[in-house]
Amino acid sequence: MSTATEPSALVAAAHRRAAADLPFADEADHADADRGFMAALDPGVVTTADGTVVWDSDSYAFLRGPRPDSVHPGLWRQSGLVGRQGLYEVTDGIYQIRGLDLSNMTLVEGDTGVVVIDPLISAETAAAGLALYRAHRGDRAVTGLVYTHSHVDHFGGALGVTTLADVEAGRCPVLAPAGFLAHAVAENVYAGTAMARRAAYMYGAVLPRGPLGQVGAGLGQTTSVGTVTLVPPTVEITATDQVETVDGVRMVFQVTPGTEAPAEMNFYFPDHRALCMAENATHTMHNLLTLRGAPVRDPLLWSKYLTEAINLFARDTDVVFASHHWPTWGADRVTEYLSAQRDLYAYLHDQTLRLLNQGYVAAEIAERITLPPALDNAWHARGYYGSVSHNVKAVYQRYLGWFDGNPAHLWQHPPVESAKRHVAYMGGAEEVLRKARKSYAAGDYRWVAQVLDYLVFAEPDNDQAKRLQASTFEQLGYGAENATWRNFYLSGAYELRYGRFGTPTTPDAPTVVAAMTTEQIFDAVALRVDGPKAWEHRVVTDWCVTDEDRIHRVELRNGVLIHYDRPDGVKLLDPDAEFTLSRTTLARVLLGGDDFGVAVAAGDIAIEGDPLSLSHLVDLLDAPDPDFAIVTP
Repeated sequence: MSTATEPSALVAAAHRRAAADLPFADEADHADADRGFMAALDPGVVTTADGTVVWDSDSYAFLRGPRPDSVHPGLWRQSGLVGRQGLYEVTDGIYQIRGLDLSNMTLVEGDTGVVVIDPLISAETAAAGLALYRAHRGDRAVTGLVYTHSHVDHFGGALGVTTLADVEAGRCPVLAPAGFLAHAVAENVYAGTAMARRAAYMYGAVLPRGPLGQVGAGLGQTTSVGTVTLVPPTVEITATDQVETVDGVRMVFQVTPGTEAPAEMNFYFPDHRALCMAENATHTMHNLLTLRGAPVRDPLLWSKYLTEAINLFARDTDVVFASHHWPTWGADRVTEYLSAQRDLYAYLHDQTLRLLNQGYVAAEIAERITLPPALDNAWHARGYYGSVSHNVKAVYQRYLGWFDGNPAHLWQHPPVESAKRHVAYMGGAEEVLRKARKSYAAGDYRWVAQVLDYLVFAEPDNDQAKRLQASTFEQLGYGAENATWRNFYLSGAYELRYGRFGTPTTPDAPTVVAAMTTEQIFDAVALRVDGPKAWEHRVVTDWCVTDEDRIHRVELRNGVLIHYDRPDGVKLLDPDAEFTLSRTTLARVLLGGDDFGVAVAAGDIAIEGDPLSLSHLVDLLDAPDPDFAIVTP
């Protein structure tokens, strides 16, 4: 598949101006990205056991050619750097696997084996990275595993580098920041379907690799699509200055909750004079609100933790590395790099609040704020992944929410009804198309996208509107320096032309579901109750969770699923039924897709009372839709 439109002359001219203005004379990143290279995976393709491709770095070979007019010069440069793939030496005893997933996997050699930091997204890519390391550094056992934070690209490949048996036997401790498991599960299950669907847009999952399609994601090239796994942590990092030694590797931790992730940590290796910044300092402006969706991050707190990291570690650091991109060497460079990253998030926060308190709304602030020259000319502060525009809107949302205070915006029609009225007011579909084509020819793509959105939602079968909107999205994508904006625009164009492509990944992977607590399992079930359908139903059940020695009461009333541990000594209504089972079985039958009747027949579940009470509840549950519409109603 290729997109139907080529970049317009207006887009090409804008790129020529950007190329002239950007600091291309500064090539330090190229030297840093190549430093320590040992070997690449050849071919750069990772597959499952049945041959399904889950990662293909070779598909980005086109990035070694000259930049086309369809890609912003800054993004082309970033993608070329991020596309480098292989095993790299960071410093003596510390190595990284880069370019085999969205994130990096770091390996620190210990007394008897190797400690793995952030095992990528998929078990297959993590295993391939470990094999590449072992081919050049020896067949060392994995003697420790560290998750820097609670996003899937930093834990999903866990079972590609270790086993549950090794973890349970204590041969491979698993370290993570406090709150890691709760946040990792919540993000991948509670809103997981919607996030995964939007992430398919964000990372350009189905777009062809090439100048008219996906060229990267700014933070990494894209996400692997292999087997997501999760091994629960065995050691919790709860405080800054906590010191842990794993296989002789000493680590001094700094906890940074509420920064790039709700549970995250940086850590220093005193014996290596090396600093791991997790995802709190990378070679791009990061997201304060990721386009796939997430709770808004706190840029003020983020900047304060960066100041703390500078004061704790920077001046004793010879090299800083992160879970994405390439390292930076030299104490002075490390300090300046971290200071500029700190200034970036503090500036976005402070200037948004300054203008917010002058009465400007989010969209206005996003157009007014420009970065100081020193930050605008720092390659690592440019918006390949986050952007000034959507980060400013995130700060506004964090403090004031979705409502801008204008009562005209308080009770607007939903998209389809609003669209029909807009189209009617503008003179009907033909008039909208006539004016949109004129604006398209003039290069006013932002306006065309807004106007045609009304027509597509008012008349979803209007092929002329969808084709023109697809072309408009393509021009906006070609013009974007931000990789995730480009991928969103081009994915929208793809679906307008060819129909919905769904969600290529599964958010609630079996090992993620298996790690959920009893409370989280029933929280997730509660999110699926069809409220209106359940209004008149009342069901009370008790769940005896054998491996936790607890009885959990679950009540359906007023369309809400309430659940809590049965309190001792309190007289409660008799349940309609009582189910006795393990937490693992509970997760499998309620969220994992296992058949309840089969589990009962196998003896995994014992029932007292009315066995149909569960079927009454199940009949009231909705299933999430991983193929919901985005650019059409």
